[in-house]
Amino acid sequence: MKELRRLAEAGSSDAADELVQLAGEQGNLQELRRLSDGGNATATDELIQLAVEQDDLDELRRLADRGNTTAAEQLAELSGE
Repeated sequence: MKELRRLAEAGSSDAADELVQLAGEQGNLQELRRLSDGGNATATDELIQLAVEQDDLDELRRLADRGNTTAAEQLAELSGE
């Protein structure tokens, strides 16, 4: 994962995609959060999906507070708002 991260940070979109996929498969929220916070939309989508699967309302709220409408919709649905 370290080498993928290095390549992704150097601008390799293939490495970034592979890193997102690997982090998602491993359920690595920390890595997905880091990628998402860095602007990787695919990582954000994967992070939302994992947060929904794990009923992680705090993560959905964090993303919604940053303006992510998908996270806000999922948060509303899961919390019954």
